[in-house]
Amino acid sequence: MTRYSAKFSVSLAIVLVIALAGVAFLLFEDTDAPVVTLSHTFDTVSPNLPITATIIDTASPIKRVEVVARYQENKIPVVAQTFTGNNRQQKITFTLANTGLKNDDTFDLEITAVDASFGGFGFGNKSKLITPMRLDTTPPRISIKSSTPSVRKGGSSVVVYSISKEVQQTGVKVNDYFFPAFRQDNGDYLCFFAFPYNLDNKDFNPLLVTLDKAGNLIIPDLPVNRIHRQFKHDTITISQDFLDAKAAEFEVMAPGHMSDIERFLKINRQTRRENALALLEIGKETAPNILWKGSFLRLPRSAPRASFADHRTYLWEGKVIDEQTHLGFDLASVRLAPVPAANSGTVVFADYLGIYGNVVVIDHGLGLQSLYSHLNEIGVQVGRQVNKGDIIGKTGTTGMAGGDHLHFGILLSGLEVTPLEWLDSRWIKDNVIDRVQAAGIPLPEFKVEAVQEPPVNTKKPVTGKKPPAQRPRTR
Repeated sequence: MTRYSAKFSVSLAIVLVIALAGVAFLLFEDTDAPVVTLSHTFDTVSPNLPITATIIDTASPIKRVEVVARYQENKIPVVAQTFTGNNRQQKITFTLANTGLKNDDTFDLEITAVDASFGGFGFGNKSKLITPMRLDTTPPRISIKSSTPSVRKGGSSVVVYSISKEVQQTGVKVNDYFFPAFRQDNGDYLCFFAFPYNLDNKDFNPLLVTLDKAGNLIIPDLPVNRIHRQFKHDTITISQDFLDAKAAEFEVMAPGHMSDIERFLKINRQTRRENALALLEIGKETAPNILWKGSFLRLPRSAPRASFADHRTYLWEGKVIDEQTHLGFDLASVRLAPVPAANSGTVVFADYLGIYGNVVVIDHGLGLQSLYSHLNEIGVQVGRQVNKGDIIGKTGTTGMAGGDHLHFGILLSGLEVTPLEWLDSRWIKDNVIDRVQAAGIPLPEFKVEAVQEPPVNTKKPVTGKKPPAQRPRTR
C-alpha cells in the first residue's frame, strides 16, 4: 500500500467515525419518550363523555398520537392525529361514541404517542398508556323523597332525593345558578336551593342535574309551587355631603382620576357585580352537613331600615343616574352595636369586600350561610367555630353604608335570599325541618320560638379589625 493510500484510508476512517458519532448523537440525544396523562381517572365511562389526553415531551416536539380501544381480539380506532411545529405539549379530546361498544363491555383504552426526535432509530421515541375501562350507558335513576315545595320569589327551599348509583355531581340548577346537593349519612341527598329574586314565575324552572361517575347525565324537572312576590321600590338621593364623607374609602375601592359621582357609579355598578361573584365563590366553602341548630337570631333591639330585593332608583341633582337592587335586610340599632352570630357555624370570610365594607360570612352547612356587613370592627377570624349569639363584630358604616347599621344577609351557595324566612322559626319548621324529617333524614329537635330579643354572648371579640384610617367615621 502506498503512503498516499494509507493516508486516505486513515482519513476515511476518521470521517466514518465522526459520521457514526454524529448519527449516534442524533439517535441518543433524546431518549425520553412522551408522557401521556388522562383527564378521566374513573374505570367506567359513558360513550359521550369527553376524554382529554395530555401529551408532554421535555426535549422534542410531539409528532403523532393514536387512540384505540382494544376489545377482545379487536383493535377499534378512536382518533389519530399528526402534529407539525415545535410544540412539546399537545392535547386531544375524544369520546367513545362511534366505537360500537355496548353497555358493560370491558376494554383497554390504548394511547400511543411519538415524538419528533431521532430516537428509536430515527422513528422517534414512543410511549403507550393502557387503561382498563368499562362502558356504562345507564343514566342514574333519581327518586324524590320530599314533598313538592312551595317557594316564594326570592326565597329558599329544600329537596331530598336518592340516586341509584355513585355520582360526580348532583344538585339543583336554576338558570345560571347551581346549588349542590350533599349526601347524608343514610345515603340520600339533601339540597337547599333558591327562587332567585330576579326571575319571574315563568322563568323559574329548577332542574335536578345529576352526572354519574361514567359521565351519564340526567336533568329532570324539579316540581315546585311558585309563589309570586312584589318587591318594594325606593328612591335614594345622592348628596355631595355623602360623597365627601365617603371620598377616602371610595378612592380605595375605585382608584383613578374621575369625578366623585363617576366614582360612585363605578362602585355601584362594577364593584357591586364583582362582589356578587365573590360571594358565589365564598358560597363554595361549605360543610356537607348541617351546622346550625334552632331558629336564627336577628340584631338585638334593632329596627328595619331596608328590605330584601328593594329596587332602588338613584338620583343626583334631581336626575336618575342608576338603578340597582338592594339585597339583604338592613337593621339599625345604637352606634357600634355588638353583632351576634345568627346561628352556629364556621367563619369562612372575615375581611373587607367592596360595597359591603367589613364583612363576616358564617357557613352553616349545605350551602347555607349568613352575612354581616358594613361592620366597623370584625371580631373573628376565618376558620373559627362560632355558637349562636357569639359576638362577631360591631355595626358601622364601612362600604356603601350612609349610616351606622347592619346589612344582614342569608345566602344559598353564594346567592342572597330573603333573610326573613330564616328569622322565622315557624317557616323553618314547616318548610325545612318537617319536610326533611318526613323524607327520612333525621334532624335535631326543633322548637318554634316566639319572637323575642335573642340571647347574646357579650364577651369581647377575640380579635378586632378596624377599617383603615382613611375610611370615614359614621355619617
